[in-house]
Amino acid sequence: MDETGSGGRKRGGLFDDLAGVAGGAFSALAGVRTEVEAAVRSQMDQMVQRLELVKREELDAAMELARRAREAQEALEARVAALEARLAGGGVPSASVTEPPVTSPPAVESGASETAAAAEGEPPPIEGTMKNPPPIGGG
Repeated sequence: MDETGSGGRKRGGLFDDLAGVAGGAFSALAGVRTEVEAAVRSQMDQMVQRLELVKREELDAAMELARRAREAQEALEARVAALEARLAGGGVPSASVTEPPVTSPPAVESGASETAAAAEGEPPPIEGTMKNPPPIGGG
């Protein structure tokens, strides 16, 4: 028996040709996939820049600042309530009612502006934070 087809070529040659075409198509598809991934990545980078997202470290610093401010507010509310109760009780301060101690974080020795802020009753800035953080919620 002869293994040649009607065109005089071997049958294996036809399959080799088909395999070559399929291999070329797969490599072309892989190239298209790479191009599409690069285009999508570029679009995502542009979208992130337009949204003005913050870094995780900056968010953590802003959250710590908010936590400290909330604690200070709660302490001041308790102090005001104690003072109001003292005034309502007769207006004379008694030795049995003591004001809660005002605690402040340790001062940072880096400049006169921080010393002036501490003298005015403002807490010193948290180390490594932004001076004017963006509002939480994008507003």
